[in-house]
Amino acid sequence: MSGTERGTETIERALDTYVARDAAEVADVARLRALLQREDVCDRSTPVHVTGSALVVFPPTRTVLLRWHPRMRMWMQVGGHFDAGETDPWLVAMREAREETGLTDLHAAGATAEPPVQIVIVPVPAHGDEPAHEHADFRYVFVTDTPTAITAESPDARLRWVDLTQAIDETVEENLRVFLSRVEESAAIL
Repeated sequence: MSGTERGTETIERALDTYVARDAAEVADVARLRALLQREDVCDRSTPVHVTGSALVVFPPTRTVLLRWHPRMRMWMQVGGHFDAGETDPWLVAMREAREETGLTDLHAAGATAEPPVQIVIVPVPAHGDEPAHEHADFRYVFVTDTPTAITAESPDARLRWVDLTQAIDETVEENLRVFLSRVEESAAIL
């Protein structure tokens, strides 16, 4: 299987491949496993629902692609919610990354699709009629060979390439800083 192809996985199998690195991640994974037993965590109307996101990297320049999220008012990775019938967080992250960046050549950093780099439950503030809730975010790394081919999906969802070290230094959200730091640590990616 190439880095752009993948058989359908499930949230449970993705959790099984993940190795939590600290007590907070162990707690988030355990909480998510418990939620899986009693509700549809792909349904975005549940107070905690699963999302798939990705950091897009261009290894030759050690740069990462960040997207402006108007609702969160910060630069973040790309990603989003499951669509009806989707069960694989890796495929959700890939679909969302392609939709939000316009990049059609995205692929996993290694020869095959990697397990998540991070699984974290993050708060999402209330917005309009939507109450505050949480995202159980499965985070992956995708590589592009055509960084100049980016196309923002809308004018308010700007995209920018940033040096990885600079991105870590500028990031205000701790869980994103952890994600970026893990990418920096990974010699296989960069």
